[in-house]
Amino acid sequence: MGTVKTKRMPRAVREQQMLDAAVRTFGQRGYMAASMDEIAELAGVSKPLVYLYLNSKDDLFTACIRREATALSEAVRAGVDRGLPADRQLWDGLQAFFAHTAEHPDGWSVLHLQARTHGERFASEAAAMRTEIVEFVTQLIVVAAREAHRDPDLPEREVAGLAEALVGAAESLADWANTAPGVTARQAAATLMNFAWAGLGNLMDGRPWTPPSPAESVTARAESPASR
Repeated sequence: MGTVKTKRMPRAVREQQMLDAAVRTFGQRGYMAASMDEIAELAGVSKPLVYLYLNSKDDLFTACIRREATALSEAVRAGVDRGLPADRQLWDGLQAFFAHTAEHPDGWSVLHLQARTHGERFASEAAAMRTEIVEFVTQLIVVAAREAHRDPDLPEREVAGLAEALVGAAESLADWANTAPGVTARQAAATLMNFAWAGLGNLMDGRPWTPPSPAESVTARAESPASR
């Protein structure tokens, strides 16, 4: 490979150029298959310059995870108007999430697939981003639930599990939407709203589903057609 000639530009701009190339390469080829030579060539710089700016392949990958995590978190937060009703906030947040993951499929691959499967160091970086989004969704739901129940002391634990489940479903749905032809961010968000909001709406109305008691379960099994 010949020497890559580079134009002089501010370090921050050059570094982002390298990160753009690295995210694309890691996202499409995977962490193990991606080479620093390939990343440098795509960025239009020399490999020694990549090492000078970002030290090592591990450090470069970590920087990619942090940048993509920050961008996704900021996109979701920016998409939500906290002055709107709870269902609108959730709808807008989901649309922002699915729009961002669709517009940045390589970044989503880095965050949701590559970071989680190549060591604890990388997995913990992705987990920190996920925790931040779960906490944001928890607050979004708990504020609305407290208002609906007229109970300012309603514990966060009442909705924390719902937030975890919702974020997990959104992650899986983003993987599906990014590979299913013709699925838009709006359609993906509507799918999850239809799946999730019935339960969340009941919670807001003070009508949460509760599991049957052990005695009721025994009675139901005894009365079912299959048991006859």
